[in-house]
Amino acid sequence: MALKNSNDIDESRIDVQIAEYNLRASRGVYDPVLSSEDYYERATTPTSSAIGGGGATGAVTQTSMVGSGRVGGFSPWGGGSYEADFSSTRLTTTNTNVRLNPQFPSAFTLTYTQPLLRGFHFDNNRRQIEIAKKNLSLSDAQFRQRAIDVIAQVEQAYWDLAFALRNLQVQIDAVKQARLQVESNQRQVEKGVLAPIDIVAAQTQVTTFEQSVYTAQGSVTQAENTLKTLILPNRTEALWSRPITPVTPVSLEAPRVPLETAVQAALDNRPELALLKTNADINQINVRYFRDQTKPQVDLVGTYTTQGLAGTLVTPTTSTSSTTTLTQRVNDISALLGFQPLPVTTTSTVAPNLVGGYEQSLKNLIEQNYPTARVGVRVSLPLRNRTAEANLGGALAQGTRIKDQIRQQEQLVEADVRNSLQAVRSAEARLAAAAASRSSAEQQYASEQRQFRAGTTTVFLVLQRQTDLLAARARELQAQTDLNKSISAFHRATGNTLTANNIAVRTDTPMRELEMHTAPEIGADATSSILPTEKSAPQLAPAGTKGNDQ
Repeated sequence: MALKNSNDIDESRIDVQIAEYNLRASRGVYDPVLSSEDYYERATTPTSSAIGGGGATGAVTQTSMVGSGRVGGFSPWGGGSYEADFSSTRLTTTNTNVRLNPQFPSAFTLTYTQPLLRGFHFDNNRRQIEIAKKNLSLSDAQFRQRAIDVIAQVEQAYWDLAFALRNLQVQIDAVKQARLQVESNQRQVEKGVLAPIDIVAAQTQVTTFEQSVYTAQGSVTQAENTLKTLILPNRTEALWSRPITPVTPVSLEAPRVPLETAVQAALDNRPELALLKTNADINQINVRYFRDQTKPQVDLVGTYTTQGLAGTLVTPTTSTSSTTTLTQRVNDISALLGFQPLPVTTTSTVAPNLVGGYEQSLKNLIEQNYPTARVGVRVSLPLRNRTAEANLGGALAQGTRIKDQIRQQEQLVEADVRNSLQAVRSAEARLAAAAASRSSAEQQYASEQRQFRAGTTTVFLVLQRQTDLLAARARELQAQTDLNKSISAFHRATGNTLTANNIAVRTDTPMRELEMHTAPEIGADATSSILPTEKSAPQLAPAGTKGNDQ
């Protein structure tokens, strides 16, 4: 119930989910980026040259409709980047020297940049992905740590409630025995065997024990509310106003684990160490990246471009007819002088494959009739590169500090395991001694009662034995509770809380579900069971008073 309803676990679960989204976001750097640019342009340019095609106006007006699209991104291999660019234009001009008007130029360019030194083995994109993976592991470890903390708190609160209820019952039984003693003294006073003052002494014992009952009742309420706070999501739950009765046996067998095995299990399983080791892994990622940044920037850049062009052929008017007339006059003069006439040839200033529309331009581009290829090396060499060197030095220093923290945490973990294991052994020994003490107190109290009935002892000694018995029973209950709480603390110290309570963490879902499997037989690794019941906790109704509701 606590694992299901704990708000702290929900927060840790959300942290894991956020870490998974961050990992997904860091991998998104390799998603291709598609962009486009389309525009219309009309430009009028003055020209003073005869070949500028300005004509009588001395200006050329050019109208173009341009469309372009680009796809670019980073490569996950070798730290490279790529860009593919396609552009096409519909161009109309008033230039009198142009032979294609309108014309449709098009081009496709593919560029790939490959680092050869800096960024080849490890770049910032891969660094961010690796860090995001480690942060996900970090969030997982924090989630497990929070689950372990919640389980440990529930176990401690559970055994506190079990002790409070059993202690209340012991106090109630003590009051009942004290009242029986009052009745016995009253009968003996009536027979003249005891003095009336002995009744007062017995009644004083009753009122003293009743105070302990009321104190125990308050402890039950506090322990119950503490446990409810851990296992219920809010105060509107039906169980909030109902009593809780612990049903798991309190006499659990202490785990028998060698110290070396327990320490090794703690070093392998404790989430605190997992967190530090993950931080160390992240630091190594940073060291690797900053060391790579100290290298010169040498990139191999390759570019391949293919172009297309087509348009509507413009038939010349003035210049062509002038040339034909001049040729004819020269031939006429050559005939009068007896010379051979000039050959008349017809030439086209535009290739046939360039005559057409937009489709012809694309055809020329696809057929790669006009390719351009370029391969080169681009070098960038900082003269000192102090930033990269300082970042590397800082990362190395951080790594040293993390190593010191790991060694310190390992020492604390081993000390925690030693202390918890000793606490289990001590609690087990105290329980055995407390049980023997309680048995002896019972025998002494029974013996004192027999002597009192025989007239060989006093009321004071009987009441003293009764008080001693009550204290012995309370010590035994406390020893039983301490043993169970120390077992819980030992599981937590060794990082075995989830396994001991048959709880598994599902990592195949973003929400990190916690699953409880079938518990084994009641023993050291058994999980605590909590069952609500309609039956109220033990109550005491002293003579002449009403019962106090829990």
